[in-house]
Amino acid sequence: MLYAVSHTTTYNYDAPVSYCHNIAVLKPRKSPGQELLEYKMQISPEADEISERVDFFGNYITRFSIQKEHKQLKVTTVSKLNRDYESHRASFRTEACTGITLEQARKTLQKTEADVLEAKQFVLESIFIRHWGENIREYANKSFTPGRSVFEAAEELMQRIYVDFDFVSGFTSVSTPINEVMEERKGVCQDFAQIAIACIRSIGLPARYISGYIETLPPPGREKLVGADASHAWFSIFIPGFGWVDFDPTNNQIPGNQHLVTGWGRDYYDVPPLKGVVYGSGRSKLNVEVDIARIS
Repeated sequence: MLYAVSHTTTYNYDAPVSYCHNIAVLKPRKSPGQELLEYKMQISPEADEISERVDFFGNYITRFSIQKEHKQLKVTTVSKLNRDYESHRASFRTEACTGITLEQARKTLQKTEADVLEAKQFVLESIFIRHWGENIREYANKSFTPGRSVFEAAEELMQRIYVDFDFVSGFTSVSTPINEVMEERKGVCQDFAQIAIACIRSIGLPARYISGYIETLPPPGREKLVGADASHAWFSIFIPGFGWVDFDPTNNQIPGNQHLVTGWGRDYYDVPPLKGVVYGSGRSKLNVEVDIARIS
């Protein structure tokens, strides 16, 4: 399946900004079942300095600065992706994946194979997923019971978060502690992904944060609105002996072709779509528009 993705982020400032420095994680990375075919970024005003590198996790990082006065910053990226994830997703239902129990997973994590060592960093605390309370561990233990399949436990955890938590835009910010989200049982996709990751890490298994997009489909008989798609986040759990398996607790589903990956890391802090600092006074107003179109 070929997709064209347009992502526009606009900051309007009350007062002129004399300088800004930004980091963008907007260029989709190569990942299982996904290939980037084309990509371009347009910045207004034109950047005075810009560079691109690949970070520790293999994500594309773009750094740019604008060193002239401006009252609006507009960043538009256009990507063309080939997404063929269905065969990879089908492998999750095989015995190779579903047959690995919690005890077997923990035992395998003691080994020193390259993939295990790489995954073990995702057991550790991170900037936004740290100091989790006993309530997080207790919530995880309800699904991750002795002798149970890790895949089945993770799938049930996804389902429980979907049922137990309410999607409330604006209730949280990127820095809201996970214990507060757990207490209030409300938030948005990044919160639900990070709650799941905290649960999985609390019982000693690796989990990572996935940043990307999700294609939205209009109700039957209605046209799709331009800009109605969205940035999205979900989580992935490492099942030793099999590999990484993605789950989307916001939509209660295992991601498919409609989930497009931008990057992954320990939590939101590693892969924000756009962040930066500005020198100026006054407030800013943010607007984000995402449009995903199927080419074939």
